[in-house]
Amino acid sequence: MPHNLFVGRIAHGYDEGSQDMYDPAVLEPAVDFLAEAARGGSALEFGIGTGRVALPLSRRDVTVHGIDISADMVTQLRAKAGSDAIEVAVGDFATTTVTGTFDVVYVVYNTISNLTTQEEQVACFGNAAAHLAPGGRFVVELGVPDLRRFPPGALALPFAVGDSHLGFDEIDVATQQGMSRHYFITGDRVARFDTPWRYAWPAELDLMARIAGLTLRERWGDWDRSPFTSASTKHISVWERAA
Repeated sequence: MPHNLFVGRIAHGYDEGSQDMYDPAVLEPAVDFLAEAARGGSALEFGIGTGRVALPLSRRDVTVHGIDISADMVTQLRAKAGSDAIEVAVGDFATTTVTGTFDVVYVVYNTISNLTTQEEQVACFGNAAAHLAPGGRFVVELGVPDLRRFPPGALALPFAVGDSHLGFDEIDVATQQGMSRHYFITGDRVARFDTPWRYAWPAELDLMARIAGLTLRERWGDWDRSPFTSASTKHISVWERAA
């Protein structure tokens, strides 16, 4: 079972540290995409967290459920208006089950990479497939590591450089293991938060989907359905269960 990192002050300050992801230009295309995939039905979010996506999606006449490993993150969700419309189970989304089937299961914002072994990620696909109604879709948003920026001997690459937040990524290309190191600066105080992750290339995800009985339906470079190319920094992939 993955280690729960999102506890205490990390959960309490999660939204404040992710304000860029609440930008309407970032959030609204994601919600539009998922609402269309749900087709007015039901959705299950793996790693629902504080409800960044789930809450606006539930306002689109979609019945939303969620699974999250962190009770502290769910507490932050429950403090928000409209959260009473969303049922949430606390547990590992690779193995935790909820009652019923759904028109769409989704995991966004690189959250699938919090499962740091191939076995856990395979289990996640199997769990998604088990929760999908016939014709249902599994949607994953995942970044693409820019390995071309890692010259020989490089230890880490910066992904955030600001007055209040410094972030560096480490990647072992042999094991597909990474570590994101965050340094949050408040006055003369610095708080550190490290998050381990495992990257799976799109072809590997497609094989996981096939094992789970799912078929690739579409893949895009972003929620706006821009093409996925060798220059894309992330992908939105959609697999489908047979009707």
